[in-house]
Amino acid sequence: MKLLRFGEVGFEKPGIEDEGGIRYDVSGFGEDYDENFFESEGVNRLKSWFAIHKNSCPRVMSSLRLGPPLKRPSKIICVGLNYREHAIESGMKIPKEPILFYKATSAICGPNDPLELPKASVKTDWEVELAVVIAKKTKYATPLNAMQNVAGYLLHNDYSERAFQLEHGGQWLKGKSSDSFAPSGPFLVTKDEITDPHNLKMWLDVNGKRMQESSTSDLIFNIPYLIAYISKYMSLLPGDIISTGTPAGVGMGLKPPRYLKSGDVVELGINGLGSSKQKVIAYSD
Repeated sequence: MKLLRFGEVGFEKPGIEDEGGIRYDVSGFGEDYDENFFESEGVNRLKSWFAIHKNSCPRVMSSLRLGPPLKRPSKIICVGLNYREHAIESGMKIPKEPILFYKATSAICGPNDPLELPKASVKTDWEVELAVVIAKKTKYATPLNAMQNVAGYLLHNDYSERAFQLEHGGQWLKGKSSDSFAPSGPFLVTKDEITDPHNLKMWLDVNGKRMQESSTSDLIFNIPYLIAYISKYMSLLPGDIISTGTPAGVGMGLKPPRYLKSGDVVELGINGLGSSKQKVIAYSD
């Protein structure tokens, strides 16, 4: 299934996109896509409910705004430098263990919402990433059993303000957590629809020019390893997001570096997970 949420900011309703690309309002199911939904086998329950009630579900107009596919998860955990060429272009060593950092959940927005440049930003950068959504509470998973804890996958743009991230001291989250820095979706694709999450083509364009083009086959640390590794240090809760890293082609790695400015348009996609588009706007009080 493809789970989506639609409507105005803060008033999103749950929906489904079927195999034919038709979107349905499933508010009648009575639940949103949050921690309780995933914890209580919500995906399977919704699938059964929709099979019975599909014909009575209102259709969602394509003109309606798409919100983030998940209602505020407890956390977004990101993996840094998880593609070799990206580590090299960043001038950093290829990691021997996953580099982890948080991204504030307040950064989450819809897939096609504007990207608002932070006040005083001079180095806002793009990063197309495959994100994994956790299905149930996970603690001390192993690479052998980790995938049973996956609900599905998302397209994610891990926007980063490089000056905040690298020049202001402390941890990376300063450059990762501004409002609108985590556009997600257009939908959550349940894991049964993705045959091999480690063989998905991914791309990102800025103003129509291809900047990133790679495949999840180039991940240094794969999804089972990441889930097992992260769950050694913290419990992963239903609906939590793990963003698995970005390939080469970010603005920081160009010579000279190139960063986003107001009026730019960023488009990105991953095979099977859809595409998204963000127009860059300046911060305003």
